[in-house]
Amino acid sequence: MTVLVTGAAGFVGAHVAAALMARGDAVIGLDDLNDYYSPELKRDRVAALCPDLRLIVADLADPDWPAALAGVDVDRVVHLGAQAGVRHAVDHPHVYARSNVVGQLNILEFARACRVRHLVYASSSSVYGANEAVPFRVEDRVDHPISLYAATKRAGELMAESYAHLFRLPQTGVRLFTVYGPWGRPDMAPWLFASAVLEGRPVKLFNGGRMRRDFTWVDDIVAGVLAALDHPPADDGHAKPGGSVAPHAIYNLGNHRPEELGRFVDLIEQACGRPAIRELHPMQPGDVPATYADIAPAARDLGFVPSMSLDVGVPRFVEWFRRYTGR
Repeated sequence: MTVLVTGAAGFVGAHVAAALMARGDAVIGLDDLNDYYSPELKRDRVAALCPDLRLIVADLADPDWPAALAGVDVDRVVHLGAQAGVRHAVDHPHVYARSNVVGQLNILEFARACRVRHLVYASSSSVYGANEAVPFRVEDRVDHPISLYAATKRAGELMAESYAHLFRLPQTGVRLFTVYGPWGRPDMAPWLFASAVLEGRPVKLFNGGRMRRDFTWVDDIVAGVLAALDHPPADDGHAKPGGSVAPHAIYNLGNHRPEELGRFVDLIEQACGRPAIRELHPMQPGDVPATYADIAPAARDLGFVPSMSLDVGVPRFVEWFRRYTGR
């Protein structure tokens, strides 16, 4: 029996595929290797983290992609393939609808056709919008996304609920909170800040630097994803985290410890051994001032206990970044 990991050349996807293979699961990866950021980085990730992974290059929004899996008995799916980036969505809305909505629908149809035992899919802390009640709870209403990216991820959750109800397809959605660590994306703050500090360029801090993020180490996220995969929700008519009475649960996976962005820059400075040039900017469209995960349901049901502190994680990221980029 095989686990299909979509987005397997992505930041979280490659780490998840590696962890599944390390524990003995048969894994097939799928990724379109698009050029939102360097495909070379994606290939390097796979080569470093899971070199023995069978990686199929295909677009989830193409309805014919399942043909590449003919003859493979897929019994579980970890769906991490998506178009990421809150700000990029402002100018490229159709890309997000295609990848995050059509792609999600095609995965649901594939899972239904294959009668998979469990589908775990990635959502995002962005669905909480500008929610002022903290920490963010899976019981909170998420009806007012302030970015198209968030709207597409919420649409994915709603489609998942409909398939759980109509077809009793067991599913778990995981709302990920600001993942960071080795092999991260170059459009995210850790990479951008480390690069700017090492090159003597300004570090752009939005909302006048008054941003707070629930930074979560990638290995902690991976542990949560695997725990979710191993605990499919029961079809017992009882309410699950997120409110569904179908076999569909939603969990926050975060560090439960929001940090000021200024402190994050302090740690980048220390790890790089150079001062940052801080450049303050107003809030960007679609961005939120703070994220903060309530992880009590994930701790209770999945045993999810993040362990990496920012003080240890940031230097480890910078060490990897300097080694990979040669800076």
